[in-house]
Amino acid sequence: MDFDDTPQEAEFRKKARAFLEQHLEPLDPDKIAPSMLGEREDDDAIKKAKEWQATKYDNGWAVLTWPKEFGGQGLGRLENVVFGQEESKFKTPAPIYGIGHGMLGPTLMAHGTPAQQEKYLKEMARGQVVWCQLFSEPAAGSDLAGLRTSAVRDGDEWVINGQKIWSTGAHFCDWGMIVTRTDPEVPKHDGLTYFIVDMHAPGVECRPIKQINGGAAFNEVFFNDVRVPADYQLGAIGQGWQVAITTLMNERVSIGAGGGAGRTKDLFRLAAECRKNGRPAIEDSSVRQRLANAFIVSTGLKYTGYRTLSALSRGGTPGPEGSIGKAVGAPFSQELAAFAMELQGAMGGVSDPSCAPQDAIWQESYLASPGIRIAGGTDEILKNVIAERVLGLPGEHRADKGKPFREIPSGSNK
Repeated sequence: MDFDDTPQEAEFRKKARAFLEQHLEPLDPDKIAPSMLGEREDDDAIKKAKEWQATKYDNGWAVLTWPKEFGGQGLGRLENVVFGQEESKFKTPAPIYGIGHGMLGPTLMAHGTPAQQEKYLKEMARGQVVWCQLFSEPAAGSDLAGLRTSAVRDGDEWVINGQKIWSTGAHFCDWGMIVTRTDPEVPKHDGLTYFIVDMHAPGVECRPIKQINGGAAFNEVFFNDVRVPADYQLGAIGQGWQVAITTLMNERVSIGAGGGAGRTKDLFRLAAECRKNGRPAIEDSSVRQRLANAFIVSTGLKYTGYRTLSALSRGGTPGPEGSIGKAVGAPFSQELAAFAMELQGAMGGVSDPSCAPQDAIWQESYLASPGIRIAGGTDEILKNVIAERVLGLPGEHRADKGKPFREIPSGSNK
C-alpha cells in the first residue's frame, strides 16, 4: 500500500484544511496533544459539539463514508482518514458522536428497514440528537449473550424491564440501541432481540457512575416498564445477537484505532524533559530501549489500522480481525501511561494539570485505560475471538451450549 497522497487525495486534503482553518483554531504543534479521555461532557461542551457537527454537516464534511442518501458524502475510508488527520491539528469540541457515527449508524444501515434509515440516519449524521449503546449488564459483561433485560410483546408495543451498565454518555443521549431477551426458552444466543429506545421515555432512569479519574462518562441505566413501539425493533425477533455483532465489530475497530499510538511523540518529548541520574532520561540506555519498543508497537498498530482501512475501503463490514487492534492497543495505552508516570518520578503521582508534567495527560490516561480495556470486549474475550475466528483454533468448552436460557444456573436461581 502506498501511503503517500495521490493527486486526488492531496487536493482533498487541501480542501479539508481550508474548511477547518475557516472554522477552528489550530493547535500549537509544539505543545502536547490534548487529552480526550478526561473530557467532561457538560452542557456547554455538548452544545459546542452539536454546533460543530452541524457546521460540518451543512458544509458537506460530516460522516464522509456514509452513503449520500443517509446524510454522508459517499466517500472512501481513505478520505475519511485524511480529514481526520487534518481535523486532529485543530481544537475541536468533545467527541460525543463516536458511538452513533462509528457503531450504531453502520448497524442501522446493515439491519434497519428503509423507514428506520430514513427516520434516524440523517438526524444522526447532523448530530442534533446523540445516541448511546445499551449492551452490558451487571451479570452479563463479557458474556453479553447472558443478559437478562427482558422485552415482552404487548399488542403493538414491547415492554422492557431490566438494567444496563457502563453505558457511555447515556445521561446526555436522546436515543439508544438496546439488546434484550425476548425468549428465555431457547439457547441464550437465540432468544435476543435488538431495539431502538427513546432515552427520554417514561421508565428510563440514568445514573452516572463516578470514575476513578474523576469523570462520570459511564452510566447504569434502569428500564422500568418502558414501552417501545413495535417498529422500533431492529432486525428480526430472535436475531438480536447477529445485529449486536455488527455493532461490536465496528466498536472494536473504532477503539483499536486509538490504542495509544498517537502519544509516542509526547512520550519522547517527556523523556527529553525528565531527568534520570542527573541527565535527560532519554540519554539512559534502558529508557531508550523502552522508547524504541513503544515506537515499534505504535507503528505496528498504525499500519495494522491502515490494513483494516484498506480492506474496508473495498466494501463490507469489519470482521473479527478488528479485535487485533484493540487487543494490542488497549493494554499498550495503559503500559505507555505507566512508563510516562515512571519517567516523572515523584511527580508521576500528581494528577493536577496545573503542575504535573504535560498537563497530567499520562495520569489521566492511566486512570482511564482500564475502562478502555473492558469496553468493546475484555482482553480475554478479544483473544478468544482472535483464536477462534481468525486463527481457527477450537472454541472453549461451554457448559451452557444448547441449553434453554431459563435452565442455565445463575445467582438468582432458587
